Amino acid sequence: MTFVQLIECRTSRLDEMNRLMDDWVEQTRGKRTATHALVGKDRSDAAHIVEVVEFPSYEEAMRNSKLPETDRIFQDMVALCDEMPTFTDLDVVRDERLAEDTVRRFFAALATPGELPPLNDLVDEDIHSRDPVNPQDTIGLDNFRAEIRMWRRGFDFAFTVEDVFAQGDRACARWTWNATHKGDFLGIAPTGRQVTMSGLTMLRFGDSGKLAEVWWQHDQLGLMQQLGALDELEQ
Repeated sequence: MTFVQLIECRTSRLDEMNRLMDDWVEQTRGKRTATHALVGKDRSDAAHIVEVVEFPSYEEAMRNSKLPETDRIFQDMVALCDEMPTFTDLDVVRDERLAEDTVRRFFAALATPGELPPLNDLVDEDIHSRDPVNPQDTIGLDNFRAEIRMWRRGFDFAFTVEDVFAQGDRACARWTWNATHKGDFLGIAPTGRQVTMSGLTMLRFGDSGKLAEVWWQHDQLGLMQQLGALDELEQ
């Protein structure tokens, strides 16, 4: 079970505290078990500092606390604080990765059977999409929908999203695309072939929380080969 430690302290020496944390990161490289650390400053009380440190489990957190580097850094941190820091140990009982959920819903929506959904709950009106299939970028939700419909006319398909990594306003998805070639695609008449393609997509979220930019990278050459479009060139 994921474990989180909440550390609260009061200090007017935040810059020194940050340098101390940088030292700890450097000294424990390859040994620490913490997976994510976040430091916040109270907007209504600038001396109130809160640090959230995430670990894979309570046991890993305890192993991390026993590192000699952690003990030394803690003593230095106490010296920078106006009073003794407080620690709250939390077992994570709910972990919603909202950006990851949006990305997965986006790929599911693209492959929805029947009519293409409006996508306006996921995609910004000024979406900017870059796909190596297109000679020019696709800008605007209406044009983006037209681009997706082009793929949907050519194929019945589904995405399997293998991995999603999100940080800040960006996310990256690794996916596998499985399809049946049912209609004309880039001048290639329908073949009925089962085809597959792997790819990566980088996505940026706008201020609205919707997708504002998308960068596609996929095995276009492999797809053309599966469709038989390269047969004459290989002979």
